[in-house]
Amino acid sequence: MLTKGGCPTNMLSIRDALEALEGKWKLLILFSLSSGPKRFRQIAKEVNGISDKILSKELKNLEANKLIRRDVYDMFPPAVEYSITPHGLSLEKVMDELHFWGLSHRKKIMGK
Repeated sequence: MLTKGGCPTNMLSIRDALEALEGKWKLLILFSLSSGPKRFRQIAKEVNGISDKILSKELKNLEANKLIRRDVYDMFPPAVEYSITPHGLSLEKVMDELHFWGLSHRKKIMGK
């Protein structure tokens, strides 16, 4: 457990994590890829509501942060597949906890 009191070192690590995962799409993309490699269209279909432009931007950012890998297959037309890296899989506990917290939060705000 982190110590309280605003230690600058703790804040820096939290800021780094938030910058790597910022926005409403990155964790959803990682969740989609956690079930196996996918092509762009498959991800777009699973992450409902994301535009192609934003998906492309988010995939590049996740790749830059070494959370996903982009594989290009030499065929005609070229095939591109995205997969989660071991570093990306290290977020599994975080995604699970967010899932369960989200369920609890939804019940609380919906009054159920």
